[in-house]
Amino acid sequence: MNRMKHCYWFFTVTVFLLQIVIAIQAEGQQQLYGTIPADIERMGLKPISRLDSTRQLHLAIGLPLRNQEACTSLLEQIYDPASPEYHHYLTPDEFTARFGPTDQDYQKVIAFAEAKGMKVIGMHPDRVLLDVSGAVAGIERAFHVEFRVYNHPRESRTFYAPDVEPVLDLSVPVIHISGFTNYSLPRPRSKAISSAANPGAASIKGSGSQNGYFFGRDFRAAYAPNVTQEGQGQAVGIVAFDGFDIHDITDYEDLMQIPHATVTTVLLPNCDGLQHGLQLEVCLDIEMAIAMAPQCTVIVYEAPSDNWDDPATWEDVLDRMYDDNSAKQLSCSWGMDPEAGANPTADVIFLQMAFQGQSFLDASGDTDAIPGGFLNPFPGDSPYITQVGGTTLTTNGPGGSYNSETVWNRHDPIYGIGSTGGISIQYPIPLWQQGIDMTSNHGSATMRNTPDVALTAENVYVRAGGQPNYVGGTSCAAPLWAGFIALVNQKSLAIGGGYVGFLNPSIYSIGKGPQSQYAADFHDVTLGVYGNTWANSSNYFYATAGYDLCTGWGSPNGLALVNDLVLST
Repeated sequence: MNRMKHCYWFFTVTVFLLQIVIAIQAEGQQQLYGTIPADIERMGLKPISRLDSTRQLHLAIGLPLRNQEACTSLLEQIYDPASPEYHHYLTPDEFTARFGPTDQDYQKVIAFAEAKGMKVIGMHPDRVLLDVSGAVAGIERAFHVEFRVYNHPRESRTFYAPDVEPVLDLSVPVIHISGFTNYSLPRPRSKAISSAANPGAASIKGSGSQNGYFFGRDFRAAYAPNVTQEGQGQAVGIVAFDGFDIHDITDYEDLMQIPHATVTTVLLPNCDGLQHGLQLEVCLDIEMAIAMAPQCTVIVYEAPSDNWDDPATWEDVLDRMYDDNSAKQLSCSWGMDPEAGANPTADVIFLQMAFQGQSFLDASGDTDAIPGGFLNPFPGDSPYITQVGGTTLTTNGPGGSYNSETVWNRHDPIYGIGSTGGISIQYPIPLWQQGIDMTSNHGSATMRNTPDVALTAENVYVRAGGQPNYVGGTSCAAPLWAGFIALVNQKSLAIGGGYVGFLNPSIYSIGKGPQSQYAADFHDVTLGVYGNTWANSSNYFYATAGYDLCTGWGSPNGLALVNDLVLST
């Protein structure tokens, strides 16, 4: 079948990611780095106590891939239209056999954990992750650390962290271990405007059909007006750190006047499936996916929310989404705050998703521009997934066609509330992002820039808690993009094509290609008086023609983009 002519050329798997993040201290011994929160030293935090020695901790141990040069080469070929391997994706079993840790190494890590008194609570088929638990006292002895308790500098709680970087008496290389600190926790990316309990909080309304707020088929009318596909046969996977009430979803569908979609929940271990106060985010994600792809299936991957001291569940959720391979379009509207750096184990999982043709859409964040020199909290700048920024949409009346968009920015005088974007201080610029003139947008020619694309992130109606809620945030944009990709994959499969997979090579090929094609495929968001600037980033960033660090390449322009992405499969 036809393929797009422009060579995608994938990123080179960076030294940062797949290099073993350890230092060998002696034969059979290794030390991890990056475990202690940087704010402890930077802010001079002092411990207030030792962590209870009997407390149980959950650790997620990450192992590196094998044959890394061959892995990089094959991934480039899978996303190069000129290669005979183009879009010949690997199944999880095929990937594990060629590049995953060996079973022998995996068993050695299991033996190490058990010999140190820890209990294995989760083994994964791809062998890149091992979940263990143990009492604090035993973990301290196993990793040569002591756990201290501190007052959190930004939140009304305490947190724990080791006093020194962990050392493992283990010859098998380990790239990362989550669970040594609960300094940063998963947070929803949505920003409330108002609710039924506080209707006066809404300062502005949009042009949507639900009392001025965008709702249901408004999104298709604006972004996919001439697309007939509605997601039949496609599943959208949702990352969730809380439960939801299915009645909220069916109420939303009844208002939309559409049949009830199939919504299933995959409960991670120790997850009770109940609501713990963050269900608005989960309902938002489900409802946005259904609004764009009303006949898709939604699979909610829910991690425990009743134990927020357990930060290891990110890897568990992501690896389950990868291992299941049930949804080819995945959406995440949660992030780690604050100062949570890269997660090498999660990056390996994102890489595996690209190998098997999954598209992962991540909300870029709701804190406006990331000031220079600051971290974009995980997973905010990982180059192995598509980062989705936010816009403020205007349509031609309620339920009407697309009119215009500006950069989403509430212009709070103190706090940044708007489309997050910036320059990574962790990841080099991927190959697919190279070749863009960064002069006017003030991006970087050497480091990863975010976001990649955008969609509306303001004046959105959500049904949650048995009542209407009015919200904004890139949380809205990511699941809407995932629903849009479900339309793409549905059409591609119907004509004998495959899945579009990791989106960025295709998206950047379009953006860097002929201007006529880019103009047809994307709404280039060039408006926004404030860009995503705020008090701590008063000069960066502003919307520009083409790619910028507010909304990436912009928002999808209906059938033209669907067709060009289908041609890339």
